[in-house]
Amino acid sequence: MKNALKIGFLALALGVFAASCGNGSSTPAEDTTAAAATIDSAAATVDSAASTVDSAAAVVDSAKAVVDSTKK
Repeated sequence: MKNALKIGFLALALGVFAASCGNGSSTPAEDTTAAAATIDSAAATVDSAASTVDSAAAVVDSAKAVVDSTKK
């Protein structure tokens, strides 16, 4: 019984040690440049869409001005 407790404790200690070591592997650092490039690309797309909407609004305003001028 005494030996079973010693062996059990040793097995538990080795298991904790092996789990805490992580088997010598390390996690690579995250590549933040790809995320930043994606965010910049999304911002450029939003800016492009905003300018398209603005130009469409300008066309609508000019068409409205033409219609208003013909009513007079």
